Amino acid sequence: MADVFKSLNLLETLKDSIESNKLSEVKDAVEDLLISRINLAVVGDRGDEKASFMNSLRGLGPGDEGAAPSPSPAAPEEVAGYPNPKHPDFRLWDLPPVPITSPFDPQGYMDRYKFLRYNAIFLTFTEKPQPNSVEVFLESHSVQRQTVYFILLASAKDAERSSEEKRKLSVEVLTAQGVAQPKVYLVGPATLERFDFPALLENMSRDLPEIRAHALLLALPTLTSDLVTKKKEAFKALVWAAASLSGGMSAIPVPLVASMVDSSVAVRILTKAQLSLCLDDESVERLARQRGVEPARLKQLRTSALSVEVSKGEVKSRLAAAERDLTSVSSKLLGMAMPRHARSASRSFAAMLQALNSSIDEMAVDAEKILAAAL
Repeated sequence: MADVFKSLNLLETLKDSIESNKLSEVKDAVEDLLISRINLAVVGDRGDEKASFMNSLRGLGPGDEGAAPSPSPAAPEEVAGYPNPKHPDFRLWDLPPVPITSPFDPQGYMDRYKFLRYNAIFLTFTEKPQPNSVEVFLESHSVQRQTVYFILLASAKDAERSSEEKRKLSVEVLTAQGVAQPKVYLVGPATLERFDFPALLENMSRDLPEIRAHALLLALPTLTSDLVTKKKEAFKALVWAAASLSGGMSAIPVPLVASMVDSSVAVRILTKAQLSLCLDDESVERLARQRGVEPARLKQLRTSALSVEVSKGEVKSRLAAAERDLTSVSSKLLGMAMPRHARSASRSFAAMLQALNSSIDEMAVDAEKILAAAL
C-alpha cells in the first residue's frame, strides 16, 4: 500500500474527506481520476518524424485510423488536433513551427496559438533548436510555464552516435542563448521506449499537476515494463478511492445502493485499466502489426478473463467472491487504510479493494507478457 499512497498524494486529501464524512468530495475525486483531460501541444516542422512522434504517443502506426499523416494536410499556420481513439480525454495538437523571421515576438506567437490552453508543450526539432524557439521557451518560463520541453527527434537514418552529437550541439545552442541548465530529450519518434522518453515522462510527472500527470500516464501506450508498473500503481490508488466510497455507501441504509455503486464503478475502473494496459483486441492487433508479430500469438498470452473482456457479470462475480473470502485481507491493512469512524463499513471497502486489486494485478501480468513478446 505504501507504493500506492506514494503514487497519488491526492489520497491524503481523500482520507481527510472520508474522516469528515464528505462522500461527495470522494465521488468527485474518483470521477476526476476516471475522466481527467490532458492537452499536449507539439511544435515544429511538419515532417515524417513529427507525425511519427504524435502517432506513437497514441499507440498508432502510420496506416492506422486516426493517424497523423505526413505531409500534413493542415495549412501552414493552422493548428491540427489529433484525439486519442482509446482515450478521448487525451488530445494532441499539432502547432506550426516557430517562425525564423527577425524581429520576432515570442509572446505574440504564444498568444496566437494559445499556449495557456495546453498542459505541456513539446518544442521539437531534428537538427538543433532555432533561436526563436529558444525565445519562446524563455518567455514561457518567465510567465511560470514550466512544462515546455525541447525534443530532439532522432531521424531513422541517423546512427546513435550522430544523434548524441546533435544533442550535444543543441545543449550548446541553448546555453549560448541564456537557458539555465538546459535539457534536450533525444526521442525515437517510432520507438518511444528508447533514448530519453522515459526520463521525459519522469520529469513531466513532477512538473504537471497530479491529476494531469495521472491522465497522461493512463493514456500512453504500454511502452516499457516500468510504465506498466506505474499504470498498475495508479489504478490501485484509484481503487483505494473507489473502495473508500464503497465503504461509505455501505453505511447508508438503502437496499442494494452499495452493491450497485460497487459494480458500476468497478466496471468503469477495470474497463479503463484494460484500455490503458493495451489489452483489448484492437490494441493487441495494432501492436502486433507494428512489431511484425502474429496477433494470435499475443492474444493467447491474455490469461485473465478481464484482459479479454470486462463484463459486468465477471466483475460482479469477483466482488461476490471477495465478500465471501474476506479473511485474506488483514485486519492491519483495514486499520491502516480506513478512517476510524468508517471501520464499521470496512467489509465493503475490503471486498472491493481485494477484488479490484487482484484483477489489476492479473491484467498487469498479461500486459507484461504481451510487451515482452512484442519487443
